[in-house]
Amino acid sequence: MTLRDTQADSQKDFGEMERLSSRIQHTLISNVLTEALWESHIADCLKHKFHAAMLPAACVKKTAERLRGTGIRTASFIDFPYGTMTSAGKADEARHLVDAGVEEIDLMPNVGFLLSGMEKQYSDDIRGVVEAAGSVPVKIMLELPLLNEAQRRRAVEISVEAGVAYLKNASGGAVGVTTPEDMRFLRRLAPPRVRVKASGGIKTAQQVRDLLAAGADLVGTSSGVRIMHELQNAAAPDSTPHDGY
Repeated sequence: MTLRDTQADSQKDFGEMERLSSRIQHTLISNVLTEALWESHIADCLKHKFHAAMLPAACVKKTAERLRGTGIRTASFIDFPYGTMTSAGKADEARHLVDAGVEEIDLMPNVGFLLSGMEKQYSDDIRGVVEAAGSVPVKIMLELPLLNEAQRRRAVEISVEAGVAYLKNASGGAVGVTTPEDMRFLRRLAPPRVRVKASGGIKTAQQVRDLLAAGADLVGTSSGVRIMHELQNAAAPDSTPHDGY
């Protein structure tokens, strides 16, 4: 192999690293989220130029301030993991997040409403957050592994009608590992204006490649650094705790 070939391969690898990192929403969800862990997470997002830092609501204001002007988005979530707080409470939380500077919101709907055939309540639960968020895009965590085929289709239809910006297969790995077929399913049903996010057990670069190829616009994972290290052929461990999401 010539020097030129080596340089070309290096540029190609760097290009893929940039392509993948720009689609990853690097996630940190923990009940022991210390200031040191937050600082490390922000440093990783800046180093690898991830699409977004996904963090709990209490971190949104300082994250938005730290990331302002970097091109890295501040993302958070509402009512994860159960989706059982009141719909009014979810909408109020959305307003607080927007005031704090959030740029994207992932919402856990009340899946029990859908499973009970309470479609109006399910729709209102989602619509309230969408309206409260205003111009901030809302991603709906559909929890596809918990639904049958007909319920999956209705969840998508209702969510789109309620105004979500993204369809997300699930909240994370505790529900199920996402697959390319999940992405193809959502992409087939989503209108052009609605995007798709993959989440759940995503720990390798090949998974990210496959999910993007299948139609995902974004990938949510707590293994963003691990994936970047894999691409760099490095054995350095991920600096964030792995919680399955």
